[in-house]
Amino acid sequence: MFGLTFEKLLIIGVIAVFLLGPDRLPHYAAQLGRLVRSLRDMANGAKDRMREEMGPEFDDVDWQKLDPRQYDPRRIIREALADDPFVDAPVKPVVGRAAVGPIARLSADERAPFDSEAT
Repeated sequence: MFGLTFEKLLIIGVIAVFLLGPDRLPHYAAQLGRLVRSLRDMANGAKDRMREEMGPEFDDVDWQKLDPRQYDPRRIIREALADDPFVDAPVKPVVGRAAVGPIARLSADERAPFDSEAT
């Protein structure tokens, strides 16, 4: 959970004991417990509401596939470019202003065209 190991949690607990003191620690521990419980209830409520609104399709969704930690930006770009019909188009040289084609390569000493009407 958030990269916290048992040792790190123990250190955080020891620091909390010294900062809060033994008198106030039970009160703040109870508040933390209530916060965690309310966050868990909100997450379960959101899940139940999604299940109600999506109906039977909710169980068919592959949630692991939608996990943002599994996205590889390089793979996404590679797949998007593989579907792009202009990737294999020949490169048109830039003459004067901007090239009309989808891909224009500039030499090292050439500046990119500037569009004053672009936002």
